[in-house]
This record gives sequence, structure tokens and C-alpha cells, in this order.
Amino acid sequence: MYIFSLPPGSPRHIRTAMATAALALALALLLAGCASAPPPNDSMNMAQSQLQMARDAGAADYAPVDLGFAQDKFQQAQAAMADRKYADAASLAEESRADAELAQSKARLGAARAQIQNKVQENTRLRQEGEQLEQRDNAPAPASSGPPPTQDMPAPASTVLSAPAGAGFQTVPDANQQPASNSHGGQP
Repeated sequence: MYIFSLPPGSPRHIRTAMATAALALALALLLAGCASAPPPNDSMNMAQSQLQMARDAGAADYAPVDLGFAQDKFQQAQAAMADRKYADAASLAEESRADAELAQSKARLGAARAQIQNKVQENTRLRQEGEQLEQRDNAPAPASSGPPPTQDMPAPASTVLSAPAGAGFQTVPDANQQPASNSHGGQP
């Protein structure tokens, strides 16, 4: 008995054609199962290369999350390659490459921003130094630029130091003060 049997009384050439068609279909299904996508070696190499470029650009410092995504997807792609799931591996490798490229771009942006910040700080420092120099140059100069003199002052003339006329100290009456009217000539 045949698997694909025709009813009895059918012409023989129809039965042969049907058997041949069934055999061709079975062979096509068998070959389709064995013929899978080739290993995505180029995609894997490109993803690995892009990961390295992202690391070299400083993605670990400036874009660690994106770099982590790229590394995780690359590891998943390697696992799919090991399991001979080449279509999955190719897809994951492409995602890894895209994430690594994004991480690299963010790292370059972060490095550029850091350079800009350093330049701004340097400019600010130089500007402050310039202002300090300008203030120092515009400050009034001291009266004498040298050290104070160490000579003694000259002595006053002898006429200034002469003894007062009369004996001892005398009191000078104030213009507003009334002379004392004491008959004894002394002070009250």
C-alpha cells in the first residue's frame, strides 16, 4: 500500500506523477530544514570592532549605559552563534553595533564638553589674573618708593629753646576771663 494512493482504476501515469510530486515536496521540506542562513561573521566582526572603538573613545566614562547595552547584545549574539541560531545572531550583532555606535558618539560629545569646560575655566583664570595685574598697575604709587629715612631730625635753633623771661612758668589770662580783684595780688 502507498501513502499517497489513488483510487483503484486511475491511470498509472497519474499515480506516478502524484508519487513524484509527493517525493519532490518531501525533499524540498528536508532541504529547507537543513539550509539555514550562513553564520553572520561579518556582522559579528563589525559589532566587535564598533565596541572596541566605543571603548577607545571613552564610552565607559561618558556613556556607560549604552556601552553596557552594546556589550550585553554582543554576548547574546555570541550565544546565538554557538547555538547555530544565525538569524538571531545577525540581528543581535546589528543591535550591538548600533548601541556601540551610539555610545561612541555620546563619548565623543562628553569629551568635547569636558574640553570646553576646561577651556572656560582656563579663560576665567587668565581673565582674573589679568584683572589683578591691571589693578596693581593702576594703583597709586606710595609717596616714597624707598624705605623710610633713618636719619635723625635736626635739632631746633637755640633761639627757640631759650629760657623764658621771668622766673618759672607764667599763666596767660584767657581773653574771656575777668582779672581777679584781689588786693593781695594773688589768686583767689
